[in-house]
Amino acid sequence: MFEKMKKQTAVVRRAAAGILAGAMCVSALAACGNPAANGNADSKNIDTLKVAFVPSKDPQEIITATEPLKNLLKEQLGKEGYTVNNVDITVGSSYEAVGESLSAGTVDVGLIPGGTYVLYDDDVDVLLTATRGGLNVDSDNPKDWNDAAPIKKDDTKQTTSYRGLIIAGPSAKGQELAKKVNSGEKLTWDDIKDANWSVMGASSPAGYIYPALWLKDNFDGKSITDLTHAAQSDSYGSAFARLAQGQFDVLATYADARMDYEQKWTTDFGRPNDIWKDTAVIGVTPAIYNDTVSVSKNSKIMSDEFKKALSDAFIAIAKTDEGKKVIAVYTHEGYQPAKSSDYDNERQAQELVKQLKK
Repeated sequence: MFEKMKKQTAVVRRAAAGILAGAMCVSALAACGNPAANGNADSKNIDTLKVAFVPSKDPQEIITATEPLKNLLKEQLGKEGYTVNNVDITVGSSYEAVGESLSAGTVDVGLIPGGTYVLYDDDVDVLLTATRGGLNVDSDNPKDWNDAAPIKKDDTKQTTSYRGLIIAGPSAKGQELAKKVNSGEKLTWDDIKDANWSVMGASSPAGYIYPALWLKDNFDGKSITDLTHAAQSDSYGSAFARLAQGQFDVLATYADARMDYEQKWTTDFGRPNDIWKDTAVIGVTPAIYNDTVSVSKNSKIMSDEFKKALSDAFIAIAKTDEGKKVIAVYTHEGYQPAKSSDYDNERQAQELVKQLKK
């Protein structure tokens, strides 16, 4: 059923792809030329390699942090036998915009979550799965996360999955929910349904898909669409800023997000207390498979040989000091080969979300 639904929507997606991909051209017009002008899949000479990132952080922060990736890719692909003249890096206006651009072939490579990959896998191949350091807690019980705060990395292990967390903020409603969880009480639907929620786009695993499953499993089949006040944020940075200001009571995010925004919480966001005192975990999702390095099946420069070269290049880059700094913007620490079946659980999760929306 799921495969049939995907095929039925493929034509519509491709029609929308040009429009959404065009939005990405505003920040990088050079990245949006005619794909055919880039050469062909058999060429060892590539004029422009187009790489897109999803906006899980402030887009300018991503662009700045990934600037060195341009030369790193050119150098490493050179070692793999490919001459790449230019690498264009863009940040999509949304997770879906990057997926649509990959689908259309106007972007060659995307660093995207598993949820985005699965949504567009008719036209996208997964090459690699990111690895990350583990955390000092990995529990289904939200109180365990609060008791263990501040959350820290455990550098003794690399993991290919992570947790999604439901975080309550410093607003009166947020603190009410945190107090109940920390006292060992179970939240009810009445407790959470009228809170102001921040979620991400519908293909975001930690920001939408797995929180929707958490709601279904814990509140008699309820979903995000059943919440009275749920708003989609354009990035986690803006979501945390609004959580700090009390505009959101609750946000859905990835497990180590508070580590990423710990400094900004008291500087840019102006909170008097640190993020660990002001926030608390009120829900924990099942484990989510890590982000991907994926490529467009419709890219004019993509071949099996070039996909192998790209995979080897990203793995090698992640082992260098400069490369580690670049991929740290997504809290990636390395990459390992991936296959489509690694994300079968993600496919099941998305199918459940679709059912919940009916």
